[in-house]
Amino acid sequence: MKTQDIIVHPANAQEMSVIKAFFEALKIKFEVAKVSPYDSEFVAKIEKSRKQAAEGKTVKIDLDDIWK
Repeated sequence: MKTQDIIVHPANAQEMSVIKAFFEALKIKFEVAKVSPYDSEFVAKIEKSRKQAAEGKTVKIDLDDIWK
């Protein structure tokens, strides 16, 4: 069996339920991919920053020095 990509943009959860029911009624195997609206490179940078913060690898800047 060949895999085909189908991109669907349901407006709400009800439309998604209808789409799922349609595929199930036709006995078509499908999966719903979780796609992030964010660029993967951006997400990696945020995760790296969170890890650094958790490890205490941060720099504190005094509020008076922030605009210098």
